[in-house]
Amino acid sequence: MTVKKDQNISELIKKTRKLAGLSQLELATRAGVGKTLVFNIEKGATNVSFENVLKILKVLNIKIDLKLPIQGEEQ
Repeated sequence: MTVKKDQNISELIKKTRKLAGLSQLELATRAGVGKTLVFNIEKGATNVSFENVLKILKVLNIKIDLKLPIQGEEQ
């Protein structure tokens, strides 16, 4: 699957979940989070913990590469 540069995480999770043939409840159960959380993430309607997003991404086999700024480094 190709991810567009401007695609947000909620769209990515929803599209990947559907491609995997999972319902929101199945994804939530496998990730160990509530169905409401998955629903809210897909609707972009809530702030969620990074930990819960990582659980969902893991179930969907989505890998992310984060580039964090190093403190004290001049730019």
